[in-house]
Amino acid sequence: MGTYTYPTFAYRGPQDLMAGAPQRKPLIVIGAGPVGLAAAIDARLQGLEVLLFDEVDSVSFGSRAVCYAKRALEILDRLGVGDTVVEQGVSWNVGRTFLREDEVYRFNLVPDAGHKRPGMINLQQYHLEEALVRRAEALGVDLRWKYQVVSVQPLDDSARVSVETPDGPFEIDADWLIVADGARSHVRRQLGLDIEGHVFKDRFLIADVVMKADFPAERWFWFDPPFHPNQSVLLHKQSDNVWRIDFQLGWDADPEEEKKPENVLPRVKAMLGDERGFELEWASIYTFQCRRMKNFRHGRLLFVGDAAHQVSPFGARGANSGFQDTDDLLWKLALVIKGLAPEALLDSYDVDRTYAADENIRNSTRSTDFITPKSAVSKLFRNAALELARTQPFARKLVNSGRLSVPAFLVQSALNTPDSDPFEGDMVPGAPMDDAPIAINGQGAWLLDQLGSRFQLLAFTDRVERFDPALLGEVKALSAAAIPVEVVLVTAHAGEMSGVTVLHDHDGLMAQRLDARPGTCYLTRPDQHVAARWRRFDAAAVRAALARATAQRAV
Repeated sequence: MGTYTYPTFAYRGPQDLMAGAPQRKPLIVIGAGPVGLAAAIDARLQGLEVLLFDEVDSVSFGSRAVCYAKRALEILDRLGVGDTVVEQGVSWNVGRTFLREDEVYRFNLVPDAGHKRPGMINLQQYHLEEALVRRAEALGVDLRWKYQVVSVQPLDDSARVSVETPDGPFEIDADWLIVADGARSHVRRQLGLDIEGHVFKDRFLIADVVMKADFPAERWFWFDPPFHPNQSVLLHKQSDNVWRIDFQLGWDADPEEEKKPENVLPRVKAMLGDERGFELEWASIYTFQCRRMKNFRHGRLLFVGDAAHQVSPFGARGANSGFQDTDDLLWKLALVIKGLAPEALLDSYDVDRTYAADENIRNSTRSTDFITPKSAVSKLFRNAALELARTQPFARKLVNSGRLSVPAFLVQSALNTPDSDPFEGDMVPGAPMDDAPIAINGQGAWLLDQLGSRFQLLAFTDRVERFDPALLGEVKALSAAAIPVEVVLVTAHAGEMSGVTVLHDHDGLMAQRLDARPGTCYLTRPDQHVAARWRRFDAAAVRAALARATAQRAV
């Protein structure tokens, strides 16, 4: 008996969408996987009406994507499901790599203190999807289950969507269409849109095993283990006492034979090496590719997640990068739909997220080449690096069992305002903001929980009373603009100011990570990325940076 009861979501007939067909909606999302659901939730948080279609009426079957990185968790916090996901999942920071039975490399994803979220959590995809569905329902997303999109016709200022349902077909138009229908995207294939890259000739077996084990909550990766010689194995702990084991099989393995229980169980028993009881909950075979569409925007169609780009599973860069896609896209789309920014702003989604996809593909390809060498010379190098890593620290940096997902630093983005003042550290324009512990009105809190879904200006001062009162008029003007900028004071000493949020940087970590001193200002975007920074408050400079960040001035 499985550890999870799959929900069946209620089907609603399309009669309300057929009246006066084709109706026209401002935004439709295709695909209720994690990325499509995140897009729909974010749309509602931005005040947009959104209709979501999915061809089935439940969540994904099997664990599938299981690793969610710190940045994805911060995005899920902003969407309102972070606590649920972290409470259900298994948190971990440490990864260990073994050659046969000896450890050769170890890493820690969050080596310094002062972050709300761990480096990673492991959680079966079905748990995450159910949490996202419940959040979407609570926010008023119009979810339509068992609605199969059979074709999409791009039009000049919209897209026509043809849909099949149990009650018959209908057509509907969308001002904007977010395509999140996965790696085998029907929409992408139907439109003949390109996707370029490499398919790797190897096969891996996934086994979800239910067992009570005293292994630590860490990522363990073996090269050439005695229980699976000449191949690799990956072990992750998930929720509900479910353990995810990935066995490398080689390209010649028969997928149908290998996933039969009578062939999976001996592999698991050989790995555990004892009489430990376990139950096989799910098994599957996968191959993988590293590739992307040339462009993620095609007129009124916006491709996100696996529909736009795919990577190998080593490094957990699939769903994590998909969440960053929607994080980048939805605030821009909301401004365009509301008439507050030109359509050109959406071109920056295409440019910035293809840049991020290339970074993920590059790292994923390197990991894959190390794990599955394509030539005798590559395998010789790989094995030599592993042997040296036992005793030589320099060689440990060469060991690559998957460079794990990190957020994209969009340093080349046209939306960034270049620095005019000297700064140290990583919080450059285009960087996702680092978290830090702060206090508000004497209550402990976290910086990133105060940021997002709007533009904000973090203004640093030693004490509230030392903030120049002559600037309050400028603060009010910024907050009352068509695209408002909320001014937030950051102080080294506790204090309050009427009508202004004050963050107390009690440990000084925020100032340290942002290389801030009294007078420093950071303009942050609705997706918590840095748009600009200065050493003193200048309202004209803030307005210019806001115009640049919303594609309303030439750059």
